[in-house]
Amino acid sequence: MALLTSPSPTVAPDVPPAAARSRAGSRVLGGVSQGFLLVWGAMVVFPLLWAVLSSFKSDQDIFTSPWSLPSRWRWDNFSRAWNESHIGSYFFNSVVVVCCGVVLTLLLSSAVAYVLARFEFPGSRVLYYVFVAGMVFPGFLALVPLFFVVQNLGLLNTYLGLILVYAAHGMSFSVFFLTAFFKTQSKELAEAGLVDGCSHWGVLFRIMLPLARPGLVSIGIFQFLGMWNEYLLPLVLNTDESRYLVTQGLANIAVTQGYHSDFSGLFAGLTISIIPVLAVYLGFHRQISAGMTAGALK
Repeated sequence: MALLTSPSPTVAPDVPPAAARSRAGSRVLGGVSQGFLLVWGAMVVFPLLWAVLSSFKSDQDIFTSPWSLPSRWRWDNFSRAWNESHIGSYFFNSVVVVCCGVVLTLLLSSAVAYVLARFEFPGSRVLYYVFVAGMVFPGFLALVPLFFVVQNLGLLNTYLGLILVYAAHGMSFSVFFLTAFFKTQSKELAEAGLVDGCSHWGVLFRIMLPLARPGLVSIGIFQFLGMWNEYLLPLVLNTDESRYLVTQGLANIAVTQGYHSDFSGLFAGLTISIIPVLAVYLGFHRQISAGMTAGALK
């Protein structure tokens, strides 16, 4: 008789205790990180959602039922905020100043970054570190001399004065970022363009800037968000109420409308001011990631 033997059970390989503890620690750390991100996301989204819902309520509903949905969706709050509270004019002023400031910042910072990345000359490193130092210098310390400089130039309470100040304020980070980006670009392409008869400006605008498009898009979005939310600079350099930006207009409405008890109009104006920021972020968040990743990988 043949002996019937049962197959031996498969023995799982032993996992080293150190590796098991490492995996368990990684899972715990991942769970804590995800929980922290969820809490942080709720802290950011909830006030924003509450402000948007309050913009559709009446003043009575805001105080009597602040956590409920609007009993009736009041779209007239937005028209009242746009016309009577002058949010429309503040919005137009911000669009003019911010868009021109972003374009000027990109033009100047890309030219400076290209020179610092491609050419070595006496003082080039010092100039680069001056721009880097501008990133850590507190801007409010320069408000008083900046005010007198703008005043002496005759640019106080003007669009041009704010545009120039915004561009100068945003160049430090832009030059720092784009210099590193241009250093990763192929020098052979620039040399080939010069051999074919391009000037240095032609090489910059026809060859280098198209290659640096992801970085330019990322910088442009960061600058737009920062300039749109800027409050301190226009508060000091722009005292003409007809030229108020959105941030100044909202602060002014918060003071004046507080006495008139028009809080629904205030929340409606706040919602209008949030729309461009959300639109830019939602429309270009992939370009931001692509630009940052491209600069890191190269």
